[in-house]
Amino acid sequence: MEKQEVKSILEAQKRFIAEGKMLSINYRIELLKQLKSLILRYEPEIIRSLWEDFHKPEFEVIVSETRLVIMELNHTLRNLKSWSRKKRVRTPLVHFLSWSYLKPQPYGQVLILSPWNYPFQLAFVPLIGAIAAGNSVVLKMSQRVPCTMAVMEKLLENLPREIVAMVNGDHSLSDFLLEQKFDYIFFTGSPEIGKHVAKIAAENLTPFSLELGGKNPCLVASDARLDFAAKRIAWGKFLNAGQSCVAPDYVLVDRRIKSQFLFNLKNEIEKFCGENPETCDHFCRVISRDNVRKLALMMMSGTVITGGKTNEDGRYVAPTVISDLRISDPAMQEEIFGPLLPVVEFDDLMEAYTIMRQTGKSLSSYIFSQNSRLIREFINRTESGSVAVNDNVIQFVSPYLPFGGVGKSGTGRYHGRKSFETFSNMRSVIVKSNLFDLPLRYPPYSRVMTRFVKWIMSL
Repeated sequence: MEKQEVKSILEAQKRFIAEGKMLSINYRIELLKQLKSLILRYEPEIIRSLWEDFHKPEFEVIVSETRLVIMELNHTLRNLKSWSRKKRVRTPLVHFLSWSYLKPQPYGQVLILSPWNYPFQLAFVPLIGAIAAGNSVVLKMSQRVPCTMAVMEKLLENLPREIVAMVNGDHSLSDFLLEQKFDYIFFTGSPEIGKHVAKIAAENLTPFSLELGGKNPCLVASDARLDFAAKRIAWGKFLNAGQSCVAPDYVLVDRRIKSQFLFNLKNEIEKFCGENPETCDHFCRVISRDNVRKLALMMMSGTVITGGKTNEDGRYVAPTVISDLRISDPAMQEEIFGPLLPVVEFDDLMEAYTIMRQTGKSLSSYIFSQNSRLIREFINRTESGSVAVNDNVIQFVSPYLPFGGVGKSGTGRYHGRKSFETFSNMRSVIVKSNLFDLPLRYPPYSRVMTRFVKWIMSL
């Protein structure tokens, strides 16, 4: 797309916003209903396109892409009117004869930059929040999933461009968009590009959300129910071939149960994908040959327990479990983002917490245990955007839980009501009565007035 065409879209959106039509809650609801019907209409094409782009099975498309978005839409449609109402808040006594409230106000024009790994839902969930809050949206998504991108473009052409416009182009177009005067920027992607986005946003004093990644730890305690733990970890890790920002990045397992855990984990992988996962229709592919090579290099450290096979031409990496790793090994130094799971043993919990501190603040963290005291301690001692107990990944699929990172794993929250609030200026309003005007605050100030104000502001 040419930059001049993008400029025309931006100007048309600004004019439309100025008309005030998006201030109508009913108008936003009609837009969201229209979006829902479009998603349901195009769902078969979305399923086919994700298979063509990286062999994503239909079940995974439904649970992690299309129906996750429908669930978010339904939740928003049910609650948008109540979210949009002004919310009364208390007024201190010093503001006698006043009342206060919060009033959500649209930011205006929003830029959403979305990635390739869950191309549909990571574009549409923030899009729902932005429209619900009354904004217009420019959507720029990754070029790595051309088939899915084409379907999404066809779907969004049914909505007015003054409200939602999808623009296509390489990284230079992304930089061009970032240089424009948007009212809010929402970015999902790697920490490296996130820093670049934050730097440009800061130059324009543009508020932003960054949904990044990190090395999500998964602790398996000695009292964990190992059959459930192995099954759930295998599912969460190898969903989407491990290309999930919330996937467990490494497992910390108590030395006393390590052998049994690895045995169970290997069995579960074979149950899921068969003896040859390369021929399995339920296992996704890696996005690029470069990613295959990167994962192959990571496998050179440690001991491969299962998997280890790669095929660059087919963009295939087998579901792989590696043991006997050191913290200095590449697989423990950077986010893996693929079907490779390091398993690190520990002797005591202090050792486990030390390893987790070394790998930094994560987007998510997981613990498998039946000990409520240990679970509380884990939640208190670890730092991450979200936590799941005795499961993994599932916290992302809830419109009731705000989702986001902390520190290097991101800033800002979304999903459900939090999406609406993220894309709204929660405007503070105070209204003063004109019944009469107390003279206390006006000069000249007397000692009595000063003592009185001291007292009333200390209540």
